[in-house]
Amino acid sequence: MRMQCKCGEILSNSMAPNDIQLRVYTDREWDDIINMGEIDSINIPHPKIDVWRCPKCERVYVFEYGNHKAIKVYKLEE
Repeated sequence: MRMQCKCGEILSNSMAPNDIQLRVYTDREWDDIINMGEIDSINIPHPKIDVWRCPKCERVYVFEYGNHKAIKVYKLEE
């Protein structure tokens, strides 16, 4: 996926690894993953929330997993 940040920077998660997309799990999601037993990169589910951070202005975009439209946008105050 690709999008333009409000500051003009082009953000993309098409390359892996990348510095745009963050893996953010709630404590409950992470607890469920830990309790699955044997963990490897194949059976770790995607988080329910997808988070992107702009490297230029540091805005944070929050998406519901699989949705291409941000549900929240955060901008640093200071």
